[in-house]
Amino acid sequence: MTSPSHEPDQHQPGYQDERTQDQVMWARVERRRARIRGQILRNRQGGHKIPTWLLATILGLLLLGWAYLIFFD
Repeated sequence: MTSPSHEPDQHQPGYQDERTQDQVMWARVERRRARIRGQILRNRQGGHKIPTWLLATILGLLLLGWAYLIFFD
């Protein structure tokens, strides 16, 4: 038996054409979008260890303390 010959415009099985720059960029954009969607879904589910209001209060106190040291020291 002889193996069938491939036409010049056909590739062997398992061969991948080179991707264009546009395809690479779009794939990168899609991966980034999928990652962001995943982060948003995880954040919406909750399960936070420290409440957001407490973190905001601590940040505010740190900023006030820093401003006090700068202006009144």
